[in-house]
Amino acid sequence: MTVLIVEDNAGIRRLLRRTLVDSAGTIWECCDGADALASYQDHRPDVVIMDMRMPRMDGLRATKQIREYDPFARVVVVTDYDDDDLRAAAFEAGAGGYVLKQELSDLPGILCSLTNARD
Repeated sequence: MTVLIVEDNAGIRRLLRRTLVDSAGTIWECCDGADALASYQDHRPDVVIMDMRMPRMDGLRATKQIREYDPFARVVVVTDYDDDDLRAAAFEAGAGGYVLKQELSDLPGILCSLTNARD
């Protein structure tokens, strides 16, 4: 499985990499939603891990852009915000999953189920 991590915090990107080391063959990174679509187009990952709050473009808008470009793109939001409205907005934007950063141990299983569902 190939993964694109879109996260503005370098420490969280490292943590996500460590969490996915056994399940992802290749991992690319970008540090803002404004760069997410170009990175997606360059790499065509199996799954995008998307942060919600980033400086230039938030994860909702970046998710919408990626899904408009590729309606089959699989995006999983990883965030600190356990908020029902934000969760609903993420799914409305096209996310296929919503994981709290405090529950990253669930992430590999969610990614596997997403990639198996499409394949």
